[in-house]
Amino acid sequence: MDVVKIENLSKTYQMGQTRLRALKEVDLAVSRGQYLAIMGPSGSGKSTLLNLLGCLDRPSSGRYYLGGSDVSGMDDTELSQIRGKRIGFIFQSYNLIAQLNVLENIELPMFYQGVSAIESSRRARELVEMVGLGDRMKHRPWELSGGQQQRVAIARALANDPVILLADEPTGNLDSASGAEILGILETLHNQQKTIIVVTHDTAIAQRAQRTIHLLDGRIERDEVN
Repeated sequence: MDVVKIENLSKTYQMGQTRLRALKEVDLAVSRGQYLAIMGPSGSGKSTLLNLLGCLDRPSSGRYYLGGSDVSGMDDTELSQIRGKRIGFIFQSYNLIAQLNVLENIELPMFYQGVSAIESSRRARELVEMVGLGDRMKHRPWELSGGQQQRVAIARALANDPVILLADEPTGNLDSASGAEILGILETLHNQQKTIIVVTHDTAIAQRAQRTIHLLDGRIERDEVN
């Protein structure tokens, strides 16, 4: 089953008198449990595609089906609900809330979905153990290393059991050892049949995925099985 299916997807931005076609009639299908990397030079459309996949933006034309639902025509309220329930985000800069401890950061997405305090606490403790930070539950982000913060971000992304995980340069701010640990966690999640889409400029990271698409000038130039 295709978890992600985009058909003839295009995105055009109006910049003053100039129309910029960031994505041009892209077709892509990602099956459940697949680990996909997206690569391409600056300006190739990587960020635009990620924003569309993450329901942070709407296409100018074409269709996007996520988990069988056509999300391409949804309004902002509907897209917000989809993001909260079906998509887990992992950012290069972690995006943790400094005032909250590790458990509270992981619980937050569940709070917004109306999960009970008892259930969100149970789930957060389960996730924090899964990413190997059981002894750091009460720490604030500034008390953690970059690698530990990214582990918290991964646990938070998994809080609502999303349909897809989207990772934007997830090791970009990490040293090689911490980066390798994060990639190891992603591989473990892939082995658990999580659907993962990673945007990266690093060929070595992309080669750890099952499949790599290469974007150029808003189109898919190559689609390779690794």
